[in-house]
Amino acid sequence: MNTQLFDTVLVANRGEIAVRIIRTLRALGIRSVAVYSDADAGALHVSHADIAVRLGSAAASESYLNIDAVIKACQQTGAQAVHPGYGFLSENVDFARALETAGIAFIGPPVDSINLMGDKIRSKNHVQSHQVPVVPGIAEPGLSDEQLLSAASKVGFPLLIKPSAGGGGKGMFAVESAEHLPEALASARRTARNAFGDDTLFLERLVRNPRHIEVQILADAHGNTVHLGERECSLQRRHQKVIEEAPAPLFENLKHGAQLRERIGAAAVAAAQSVGYVGAGTVEFLLSNENPDEFFFMEMNTRLQVEHPVTEEVVRVHGQKLDLVASQVRIAAGQPLDFTQDQVSLAGHAIEARLYAEDPSAGFLPSTGTVLKVREPSGIRVDSSLRDGLEISAHYDPMLSKLISWGQDRTEALTRLDRALEETEVFGVLTNIEYLRLLLADDDVAAGRLDTNLIERKMPQFTFRTLGGYELALAAHLAHHQEPAAPTAWGARDGWRLQGTRAITAHFDTAENIIETSLTRDADTSLVLVNGEEFTISAQPTGVNHVFAPDGTLWLCGQGWGAALRQLSREEVLERQLATLAKESGHYSPDVQSPMPGTVISVSVSDGQNVVSGQVLAIVEAMKMEHQLVAPADGIVHMTGLKAGDLVKAKQVIATVEPVQQEVKEPSV
Repeated sequence: MNTQLFDTVLVANRGEIAVRIIRTLRALGIRSVAVYSDADAGALHVSHADIAVRLGSAAASESYLNIDAVIKACQQTGAQAVHPGYGFLSENVDFARALETAGIAFIGPPVDSINLMGDKIRSKNHVQSHQVPVVPGIAEPGLSDEQLLSAASKVGFPLLIKPSAGGGGKGMFAVESAEHLPEALASARRTARNAFGDDTLFLERLVRNPRHIEVQILADAHGNTVHLGERECSLQRRHQKVIEEAPAPLFENLKHGAQLRERIGAAAVAAAQSVGYVGAGTVEFLLSNENPDEFFFMEMNTRLQVEHPVTEEVVRVHGQKLDLVASQVRIAAGQPLDFTQDQVSLAGHAIEARLYAEDPSAGFLPSTGTVLKVREPSGIRVDSSLRDGLEISAHYDPMLSKLISWGQDRTEALTRLDRALEETEVFGVLTNIEYLRLLLADDDVAAGRLDTNLIERKMPQFTFRTLGGYELALAAHLAHHQEPAAPTAWGARDGWRLQGTRAITAHFDTAENIIETSLTRDADTSLVLVNGEEFTISAQPTGVNHVFAPDGTLWLCGQGWGAALRQLSREEVLERQLATLAKESGHYSPDVQSPMPGTVISVSVSDGQNVVSGQVLAIVEAMKMEHQLVAPADGIVHMTGLKAGDLVKAKQVIATVEPVQQEVKEPSV
């Protein structure tokens, strides 16, 4: 059968999805071609492929989104087909047309299907005409802000702003009242324009506390379309999915869940057939907890989904698991589906957690850096792009890997996933592992009482582990023993003196403040004093693993928790102490710094302008997230000349605010 497939397939993507696709191509006996940007020259997918081709510089527009460069790579390598993965060019009509013109197969749906379903306004109006229920709202092309503002009262508040192009929750804003709508529209347009190159917006009535249910479909070019059950993706933060599972707990907990599964599956098949869909796709619906029998079409994703592994883990065809990527390749090669709807069954339960390079305890600030060491769990499926030495840049999505557990039931799957997260260690960048474990431990999550607003409600209750006395004592011990002592008495690092052992002082930067530790050695142990509390650290401490970065930063990991500590020099300690004294005396830092490396997407003020405390000066985007940089106080702003499109480094000063001198009035007599 392999003779009917392609000889060479180019994977027009990066990260874990590229690695996952290459794995299936190898199993099918197909030669794989990876593409990469300068930032990804050392990425895992590059080394896994049979051939790798450089596309361009780090910017996605110059590499992964460069259609001409991808087509040229196909022609250079003899690739007969392209698998786009998800994101980037996966739903780009111009890309699909360019491949068609070049005589290269697109492992995805026909151009017309992408064109119709890729636009949320057209797709919503189209499926509504085919008796698929949709959320009430206004969905017309080319609506201006004034027209949307005028229509908002008819839609009703609360409402949801949605971009017509793209997906992944980017550009979606919930608005509670009319007064907040103009600002939200401006932000939504800017986000949609930057992310998708199209700032068309529409409005929908906001369904409060809904559940997000999506149906996986497969369709061949011979008129056969089947659905593969549903996934529940209700655990979301800012419309971005965090944890996904199959089957949906909602359906499992309803007496008539099987009938509801068939109804929503049939609606998904009807939506796909109405546009002549071919390939793998996902139809997404909203359901209300209050009335789960009523569901609304949201959109159709004309590509493979991030969460497709949970479907692969539970679906059985002819008693075997289904490889969706292999199905995509066969369908694109013209082969018909070799099974029918009644041959599809579900077995057990699967749950997926997305591992991101971010710091949830600091508002999910993206984390960049070099992966010093990674330990991934055994016993479950891991789709990963991680490897030792991997550079995590601010140019792309922060997702690093996906952990997918399977169990005979949901409880077993949850337990296995939590255990796997506990075993996972990533040194060099901060991750969301602890956050994922806190989420899985929540009572409502464990019971399957889910909705898309659950994380927003629960986040204030989550308590993240902080650096305590033991961790700081451990850091002092490890830092002291990082390098072997010199083989002479003069080089010994044990603090010994004629008058007795001297305590060795070290200072560590914990972001909030400086912590001083005092260490003395006793045989094979260290006695460390931290904030007046004494800790005994053995020569080989257990429970927390560690790695030192080349710059001396100490990375700690244990049971899903991770942190970084840097020992300060005497000069740095003095500098920090002086800065603290200035702050306590009522002064503030006039410098406005970018919290991370990223791209300036807008500058809101002019040099020399009067600003007030909290006023937005500029917006920096990193890892597809916007971060507002605001004035620390009232005053006159002095900009550093940055403009939209400029790159900034972490802690780079983007502006300085000169305080306004208050006029001192003479007291009246």
